Amino acid sequence: MPGDEKKSRQQVYTLLVEVGRKQDDGLPKGATGAALMVYASGVDEAEAVRETVAVLKQAGLAPLDVSGYGTLEERLAEGHDISGEERALMDRALAENAVIIAQMTPFFDGDGS
Repeated sequence: MPGDEKKSRQQVYTLLVEVGRKQDDGLPKGATGAALMVYASGVDEAEAVRETVAVLKQAGLAPLDVSGYGTLEERLAEGHDISGEERALMDRALAENAVIIAQMTPFFDGDGS
């Protein structure tokens, strides 16, 4: 059927993953968790999320929540400014059928306790 070919084509999705703490997770001492900006390939966003969660668990992290920001085309349509470096990481995720962590921002409890 027309359109089926496009549906099975891999695309890259931008995901924001919140992780909690787990023994030997590699997060900085005192961090309560982290946010990871991820580029993940998949035939749809659900597959990209599943693959990302599996890879992060295998890496010893504890994924808590995943927010999807769509494909490159969807993000451009929403007016997102996407740098050349970000596009290169997306291209790499697609070429390697991979999950790429582009940025990690640790969370620290700000109340001093």
